[in-house]
Amino acid sequence: MIARQQPTRRTFLTAGIATIASVPLCPAADPDPSRIKIGQIGTKHAHARGKLETILKFSDLYDLVGIVEPDAARRKEMSGRYKSLKWMTERELLESQGLQAVAIETAVKDLVPTGLRCLRAGLHIHLDKPAGESLEACRELHAEASKRTLTIQMGYMLRYNPAFEFLFQIIKDGWLGEITEVSGMIGKKMGAAGRKELAEFEGGGMFELGCHLIDAVVSVLGAPKSVRSISHRTYPAKDTFADNQLAVFDYPVAIATIRCNHIDPLGGPRRQFSVTGTQGSCEIRPLEPPVVRLGLDRAQGNFRKGFQDVALPKSGGRYDGDFQDLAKVIRGEKKLAWDAAHDLAVHGAVLRGSGMMK
Repeated sequence: MIARQQPTRRTFLTAGIATIASVPLCPAADPDPSRIKIGQIGTKHAHARGKLETILKFSDLYDLVGIVEPDAARRKEMSGRYKSLKWMTERELLESQGLQAVAIETAVKDLVPTGLRCLRAGLHIHLDKPAGESLEACRELHAEASKRTLTIQMGYMLRYNPAFEFLFQIIKDGWLGEITEVSGMIGKKMGAAGRKELAEFEGGGMFELGCHLIDAVVSVLGAPKSVRSISHRTYPAKDTFADNQLAVFDYPVAIATIRCNHIDPLGGPRRQFSVTGTQGSCEIRPLEPPVVRLGLDRAQGNFRKGFQDVALPKSGGRYDGDFQDLAKVIRGEKKLAWDAAHDLAVHGAVLRGSGMMK
């Protein structure tokens, strides 16, 4: 099973205004009716701006029908700055003729309920992460998609990263042998506003950010046998945000550890993920833009024995792969590489790894 530093949190408006404003939406007649009609619900997720810009970028694949922001004050602010976008209510969007898919970029607490409403309207969804605070609600979401033969594409940002694609392929090909060790670190220096926002989640940074690496762990090793979680709340007089965390995922042979640190001034450049097996290891550091170092105990493919850097293919934006792949899935050209069983295993591991579930 195959499993992109982030824009400033929740600053959907700070960049790309000229680009987005110049893109006309909802033309009277679409010159290419094969384009997938898509909408976006929400602007409050950390990835919302990036997802919108990616959809607009691929105008050959997608026709952006409109965007929804239920928060009246925020919608007024947004619509004043993005006058070329068509703003509508959720009902108007879901009842739009020919709509096929929705990108869901709400606040985290609203992701799963919004996704469920879209699925019940017969629409494929790109659902940003993490998939809510309840494993049972996540199960209900996937059951609905399965019943209606619809796709849920989760927004874990490393799935289409070329370094991770390389890593997953060499593991599949057996280059690293039996996997014995996985380790990863993802962090940033979080400001006061962000800390206050994330403090509403008991699982803190591991739940909201560490989930990206937990998704990769499950892609490599599957569902863990057991999980242990350690969380520090460094400034209890200030807030209850779990800002320094460690999760240990135990497997029959391998041990995986993921750290998430939101008091790291150099968090972005230090983000990393490595896998070691009985025949070699592969390290990605930093994650974006990715740098890969491969170590082998024997020659494999075009790589020699020993350590070496890996030249990766050039990639576009962080979310390019997501929406290019989603278009193929919606058109029936392929199946999504991550199924419901994987996504549910990931969500269970995220909830346990962040201490939100035993």
